[in-house]
Amino acid sequence: QVQLVESGGGLVQAGGSLTLSCAAPGRPLNMGWFRQAPEKEREFVAAITWDGGIRYYTGSVKGRFTISRDNVRNTVSLPMSSLKPEDSAVYYCAVRLYRGTDNSLSESEYHYWGQGTRVTVSS
Repeated sequence: QVQLVESGGGLVQAGGSLTLSCAAPGRPLNMGWFRQAPEKEREFVAAITWDGGIRYYTGSVKGRFTISRDNVRNTVSLPMSSLKPEDSAVYYCAVRLYRGTDNSLSESEYHYWGQGTRVTVSS
């Protein structure tokens, strides 16, 4: 069993910034961030390969969010800037039991999930 723990969520005004962090498993694996807004399906946000070499983002967050990782500290971070009310959601980090160059946008390819951290952006 792999346990992931997210932190860093909170309330911020539009245009502000937050950084989410995820305590990742000891062995570096490909990971991703997803989010789920009220009454909406969970959606992909960003993904990163096990070595941090390849990153992928959904279009709505490109240029505003940055996924990164520190394999010494076993953390994956998601600094978010220029936040908008539509970014409000519960954010989840997830891990794939896979190490490679392929970043996946599909929930079904992620094997373990954190409990989520809520981000609320006020207008």
